[in-house]
Amino acid sequence: MLTRIVRTKAEKGHHVRNQTVKAAVLVAGALLLAACGTNKTESGSGGGNNQSCDQSKGTLVIGVIAPLSGGLSALGLGIRNSAQLAADQANEKCAVPGYKLQVQPEDDQATAQVGAQAATRLSSNANVVGVVGTLNSSVAQSVQPILKGKNIVQVSPANTNPSLTRGAEYGTAPKRQFENYFRVCATDDLQGPFAAKYLVGKAGKKSIAIITDGKTYGEGLAAEFKKQAEKDGATIVATAKVGEKDTDFSGVIGTISGSKPDAVYYGGEYPQAGPLSKQLKDAGLNIPVMGGDGIYDGKYIELGGKEGDLATSVGAPTDTLDTAKAFVSAYKAKAYKDDFSAYGAFAYDAANAIIGSLGKALTGGAEWSEAKRTDVISNVGTYSAEGATGEIKFDQYGDSTNKLLTVYKVSGGKWVADETGTFGG
Repeated sequence: MLTRIVRTKAEKGHHVRNQTVKAAVLVAGALLLAACGTNKTESGSGGGNNQSCDQSKGTLVIGVIAPLSGGLSALGLGIRNSAQLAADQANEKCAVPGYKLQVQPEDDQATAQVGAQAATRLSSNANVVGVVGTLNSSVAQSVQPILKGKNIVQVSPANTNPSLTRGAEYGTAPKRQFENYFRVCATDDLQGPFAAKYLVGKAGKKSIAIITDGKTYGEGLAAEFKKQAEKDGATIVATAKVGEKDTDFSGVIGTISGSKPDAVYYGGEYPQAGPLSKQLKDAGLNIPVMGGDGIYDGKYIELGGKEGDLATSVGAPTDTLDTAKAFVSAYKAKAYKDDFSAYGAFAYDAANAIIGSLGKALTGGAEWSEAKRTDVISNVGTYSAEGATGEIKFDQYGDSTNKLLTVYKVSGGKWVADETGTFGG
């Protein structure tokens, strides 16, 4: 069942993304950022130094692997900036006595090969204490074994494919894949069925076409959606695939139009989904397109997403929670050029989980060495704190215990939250 937690019509603009936010660990003193004169650089060179802190032991590095250029950069830049914010706040508060924290952002260009190169660069640095990333599940598959080889903790703000933590048989025989890998967001075996419950049950769509982009994230999400939609009485009347660089979708539209669907479910990301929605409507198919967190961005609407289109995303919308103010206020005080976007608050929590676990590993004046990476991994595994997205805690597989999801609808040229809850089967 779809457990309804809250129904809201809260709105958001084209760029600033609604995310779940509670009082974040290490956020005490966030409002001091501007007063203390922290620098606002986005280069990853540091900032937020407190001259009263002892940083005589040197600099430790938190890596960020995300798309900082290309079509998905709106999401990746929010991840980078939010991790930087967490590091700056930690430096202000002397969270890791004796050390300065520095963020090293790596642009994976949303491709597995470039992501692997980024992971290799980070893993060659003995002072890297952990990595925030990746955005794409397909990139994570190439990054995981490299970071595991150097025993570096990885906390993803955005990977939703369940096999990354529980293996290919995640539904029947789950098995932990990488002891160093964690994520702070819900997974697609919850998100896909949650979307199906809404589209088939609440929206009443019974004849659905499924289009995917062929990538790990999109294929996995669509497969989970399909299982639940059929279980709930819908018929999948057509299926089709597009390429991640496609711009003309007339062939796909022609393929599905004869089956007369009353909705399209898209497994993929907004660079293709937005134009696909526009071209569908231009061709006379005035039906909603629904997708997952990969399309929930203001860019989707800019690229052609239309009124009535739908998306699910992880967590609850920021503006439904009073505790959103701390993270949002601190982020705005930094005057970053880019919005925190879909996963900014999640990246902030991921970075803070690493920072808190590092601080615990170095208590009592302990010195950093690569051997300490084992302690950091262990500490992340038992980490528990109130973060920007709620309680940050991990289960035995490294998955987040926070299972909240939200359905959003395009209304008045903006994403509007319609329903937040959990999927209960």
